[in-house]
Amino acid sequence: MDRITSMRVFVRAASAGSLSAAARHLSMSPAMAAKHVNALEARLGVKLFHRTTRRLSLTEAGSNYLEACQRILPEIDEAEAVAASQRVKATGLLRMNVPLSFGERFVAPLIPAFSHRHPEVKVELGLSDAQVDLLAGSWDLAIRIGRLSDSNLQARRLGDSAMLVCAAPSYLDQRGVPRRVAELAQHNCLSYTLSPMQDARTWAFGPDGEVRVPISGDLLANNGNALLAAAVGGQGIIYQPHFIVGEALDAGRLVALELDQPVIELGGIHVLYPPDRRPPAKVRVMIDYLAEAFERAPP
Repeated sequence: MDRITSMRVFVRAASAGSLSAAARHLSMSPAMAAKHVNALEARLGVKLFHRTTRRLSLTEAGSNYLEACQRILPEIDEAEAVAASQRVKATGLLRMNVPLSFGERFVAPLIPAFSHRHPEVKVELGLSDAQVDLLAGSWDLAIRIGRLSDSNLQARRLGDSAMLVCAAPSYLDQRGVPRRVAELAQHNCLSYTLSPMQDARTWAFGPDGEVRVPISGDLLANNGNALLAAAVGGQGIIYQPHFIVGEALDAGRLVALELDQPVIELGGIHVLYPPDRRPPAKVRVMIDYLAEAFERAPP
């Protein structure tokens, strides 16, 4: 039997002096009400009521238990009300985990307007390129860029970001402009260590990464901003998403290379959240806000 329901039956029966009256109030049969009280007495190992054909009266143990139930049940009701209100009203702490470079450029600038719109939501923004466990880390949601691995998390696509192979004009003037992916082996290729599509020895091309091209270089980094700075400084060639290199391309600090193989398809930008059929309002409003912002101004 559900213990909380049994406690409610007991309190109502003690107040009315009748299991039948408690049953009517709680919309259950008298037999079910009796089962709830019997289950409580069996669990506690004591009699809670003296029973006569006309009326119930509390035992000493029943009186003590009634005091405890009258204290506990309102607290449970209040806790449930608070939890339920957070599903309909955006309140509380919202913990977001976001890749470092993407978060700095595209998420952090959105937070002031979000906070103005939802003043009762406090945002904790965790910036990290490491793939954290959403559930183990108690994160409410996360933004992931690339192909999603199978999981029980819910996902909503926020947009796309194409991959680009880039280098600074100064580097290309000195080393020449590669036209074929095979020529990358003669260049200084700077790799991102957290990506399955590139490492210290190969880069992947083709829509599904089916073309593996040998490369080498004198810099490996676990952060796109570090690779961007090195490339802008003329150190070598990088293979990064548009959201990393877009501003440098527009400013002429980098040049996008046209090669004989298509770049790999990155897999999109997604927001992930725990598998809750009815996520709290704070999560829903943030997801909708991000989708609206990225539709208006794609990364």
